[in-house]
This record gives sequence, C-alpha cells and structure tokens, in this order.
Amino acid sequence: MKKPKKENPIKENNKLSLIGSISLGTGVMIGAGIFVLMGQIAELVGDLFPIAFIAGAIVVGFSSYSYVKFSNAYPSSGGVVKFFNRAYGPGTTTGVFSLLMYVSMVVSESLVAGTFGAYTLRLFPESFAGYASILGILLLVTAYILNILGNKVIGTTATFTAIIKVAGIALLAIAGLIISGIADITGNYIPNNSEALPRGFSFVAALALSILAYKGFTTITNQGGDIKNPHKNLGRSIVYSILICTVIYVALALSVAGGLSIPEIIKAKDYALAAAAKPVFGDWGLWITIAIAIVATFSGVLASMFSASRLLGMLSNMKQVPSLKKLGNFKNPALIFTASLAILLTALFDLTRIASIGAIFYLIMDIAIHWGLFRHLKKDVKFQPIIPLIAIVMDIAVLVAFLYLKYLNDPMVLIVAAIGIILIFVAERLFMKSHTDNEGNMEMGMETTKSKN
Repeated sequence: MKKPKKENPIKENNKLSLIGSISLGTGVMIGAGIFVLMGQIAELVGDLFPIAFIAGAIVVGFSSYSYVKFSNAYPSSGGVVKFFNRAYGPGTTTGVFSLLMYVSMVVSESLVAGTFGAYTLRLFPESFAGYASILGILLLVTAYILNILGNKVIGTTATFTAIIKVAGIALLAIAGLIISGIADITGNYIPNNSEALPRGFSFVAALALSILAYKGFTTITNQGGDIKNPHKNLGRSIVYSILICTVIYVALALSVAGGLSIPEIIKAKDYALAAAAKPVFGDWGLWITIAIAIVATFSGVLASMFSASRLLGMLSNMKQVPSLKKLGNFKNPALIFTASLAILLTALFDLTRIASIGAIFYLIMDIAIHWGLFRHLKKDVKFQPIIPLIAIVMDIAVLVAFLYLKYLNDPMVLIVAAIGIILIFVAERLFMKSHTDNEGNMEMGMETTKSKN
C-alpha cells in the first residue's frame, strides 16, 4: 500500500509572506512615474499638488475595494485578466478590457523609459536635451535583453533595485521636509492652462495623473499563486501598500513644494525631483536624486516589461488574442511585441502625452472592474454594492474632467486614445468571430462553462 504524498513543506515555506507581498507591492507602486508625475500635476493644480496625491489616494482607496474582493474570492496568478473572465466570461468584452490593461502597462513602461532619459540628461550639457527619447529606447532594449536572460536575473535585479529606490525616495522626502520645512498651500496659484476652467475643475482632472501614481497596486493581484493565505493576505497587501505609498508621496510632494516655487516646478516638470533637490541639498543631493531616478527607472522598465509580456502571453494562451507563435520562431514573441510597442510610444510621444494616454486607458479598465463585480458577481462574491458604485462615479468624474481638459489643451491625446480603443475593439471582435461556431460557442484556451462574444 502506497503512502499518501505529503504536501511539499519547502514549497509552502517559500511562498510570500504578507510583509514580503507588501514589499513587492510598494516596490512596484513607488516606481519611476512619481519622478515625472509630480511636475505634471503641479502644472494643472499649482501649489495644491500635494493635496492632489491625498485626493488620488482616496479615489484609489474606493477603487481598491473591488480588487480586494476579487482577490479574496479568486486568488490567481492571472490577476486582473482572471477577474474580467469571472465577471464577463471569455469573449470580446474580457479581451478588450484585458488589452486596455495590457496597453496601459506598456504605456507606463514607455513613461518610465522617457523619465530615465529626462533624468539621465541632467548629467549632460543642455545641448543634449533632445536625446531623452533615445536614452529611453536604449533602456528598453537593455531591459529586453535582460528579460531574455531569464527570470532569475529579473528577480535578483528587481529585488535589489526596489530596496534602493523605495528607501532612497523615502529618505529624500523626509530629509527634504526637515531641511525646507512644509510649504504653504494657499490654492491661489492658477496655472496658465487652467485659467479658463471653473475653479476646482482642473483639480479633479489632475486626479487622473495622481491615480496613475498608485496604479501599481493592481500588480499585487498577480501574487495569488505565490502568497501565503491568499484569500486574506492579498487584500491586506493591497490596502497596506496604498497607505505606505500615500505617506511617501505626500511627504515627497511637500518636500518639493518647499524647495521650489510652482513656476520652477512646472518649468522642470520632466525632472522636478532633481530640480528640487539642488536648492535643498546642494549638488550632492542633485546627483543622489538622479542616481535614485536612474535605478528606479531601470528596475521599473525591467519589471513592467516582464509583467506586460506575461499578460500578453496569458491572453494568447487563453485565445483572447491571436497565437503569438505565428509571429515566427522567436524566443518569447510576447516580449518582442511588448518591447517594440514601448519603443514606438517612447519615440512618438513626450512624457505628458504618454502619461495622459495611460491614465485614460487605466480609468476605463478600472470602471469595467467595478461594474463587473457589481453587475455580474452579486451571487458569487460578498461585498457592499454601494462601494463599487461610488468608485465608478469617482472614476467617471475624473475621466470626464480629464478628457475635457485634454480637449481644450491637447486634443491629439484624445485622438490617439480613441484610435487605440477602436483598433482594440475591432481587432478583438474580428478575432472572436474567427473561432466562434454557428451556435455562438467559442473555442477558448481555458476551462469555462460560458462564453460571451
């Protein structure tokens, strides 16, 4: 008689603890985006930009409720894609919103690469100012090569750099506050591009960018297969990570506001933290800030490219997008496609437009998450219906205000975003039809009892 197999204790012991999950979550969230978003938000709301990070955290707090409930009910390494599949079933709807999530991740990757270029150029004379996108592309190529080398290289690099960037940014924020003190926030400064708008309108619109600074919390949902007690710890990790990031972001914003005037922050919006460090800490503070930014952007691109390519590969295996094997006998075609798209975005758009497109795609995807929970999973998941409804209202208010602001100041962002959404929808719809039989059933690459086209 064979003895029953015991569960592998080593495998269980190697799973992420709650603290380990929070460390990874904050490492992703406190990414390179904060280095450039600070200046962009100040450009919209003036000296209220530290408050914008608090307001953004409140919106994200309501938004995170749906992700917490999904994660507690359906812990999975598939994260957001699996949530869409549970709510909408495999088909066009799941495919479209999953692809919006994928594209928003690639856009964030491009934003980080551009930020790398903007900060690295502070080490060179001003005559090199036009080379930021080239430096960003070189970083993306380097990240692609490191991703090809395998998960071990990525894991070691990501862990090491995450510690440096989180600790470095936290120390910058604390030291800046101690030296410069807390700046006065009056709300009297009105940026040029907000003069014609109703009072408070640009503040609501700016929340789209502050929300973008927190969007990394969605990656925590991918830890479902790797964390201890996932039905409880995934949700806890999301909440604690958001709280930690809020404290650091607000402290950092107050530190920057104490070191520079609003016109100076806006002028240096692509490298605001470096500009703020020099008058407060001197040249050595400038070099340290640039060094932290380079480490943060490097690790951010590396991790983002890995995550985005895995998401695309998962969608291909689920038959939500065409098989990537048809691209040829390349090693990891999902990685090639992801890197190529990020390079294209970095070459074509500046940091402000990249951040704007990413914010639009993310907010649309986020609304779909809340609606999926509220509309389709009332019988399967225990939750308070009013909270996802509040999250939807908040997201819509921020999205509408942001779209209107871009319509007035930079309509090209709306054109590019609309073209991207239309292309995703049409391509996904046509692909779904390609493997749907006469009775409306789809051949999908997953176990499911229900398909929606």
